[in-house]
Amino acid sequence: MQDSLRAAVESYRRDGFLSPVEILSEEEAGRHRAALKAAETELGPLHYQSKVHTILRSPMDLARDSRVLDLVEALIGPDILLYNVTYVIKEPRTDAHVSWHQDLTYWGFSDDAQVSMWLALSPATAESGCMRMVPGSHLEGRREHEVTERGTNVLLQGQTVHGVAETEALLCPLSPGQASFHHGWTLHASMPNLSADRRIGLNVQYIAPHMRQTKHEADSAMLLRGTDRFGHYLQDEPAVSDLDPAAIARRDAMQRRYVSIAGRN
Repeated sequence: MQDSLRAAVESYRRDGFLSPVEILSEEEAGRHRAALKAAETELGPLHYQSKVHTILRSPMDLARDSRVLDLVEALIGPDILLYNVTYVIKEPRTDAHVSWHQDLTYWGFSDDAQVSMWLALSPATAESGCMRMVPGSHLEGRREHEVTERGTNVLLQGQTVHGVAETEALLCPLSPGQASFHHGWTLHASMPNLSADRRIGLNVQYIAPHMRQTKHEADSAMLLRGTDRFGHYLQDEPAVSDLDPAAIARRDAMQRRYVSIAGRN
């Protein structure tokens, strides 16, 4: 393992996240942002819509980029399943926010061999509501979450961890093309977007194949690297063209399934 990669792994294991990580040039990020805009012209808003990599080539290409997978492999091992890809978008000058939470509380996985990538397609700054993370919080395991009225909280159940030591949290600003990677037990949150631009991120979930889904009998994923010796998941189909009607119909069903999984404790 290269020294730089070894140092990144050590930092991730200590803090529960890495940020920023250079993935794309700003020009490349701009092209992917334009692809999102074109898709939204056809489909409408894509914020928090699951499995977009099955209907659009842009998120599929980003999720399996070798620069990303090399780091993911160093973090969770050589066998990598792509579980989900979603756009996380805050419109300009809106009150949408994300409360303190841990991702693994609502995905139903049997283990924590998972890592999330959040790739910026527009500036993610303190003003636009970039993520905040609490270093080392992943080492404490699962925290108690309260299901709340959603209001302006974009999380599906408005799930919230109370009593977080805010003074220990670090801002994770990202320029277009930069990414952060975080563990599913890492406490994180974000504030509203007070800027004049959309805050656009692509959120990608990678898991090791040995992890089972405990909240649904027929979840799905996609093998990106290595071998799946377990067969716990139905196989998602990658987008080979944009907005194929049959792919859209399949994705709509997967969105309903995701809500049935993440939308209950």
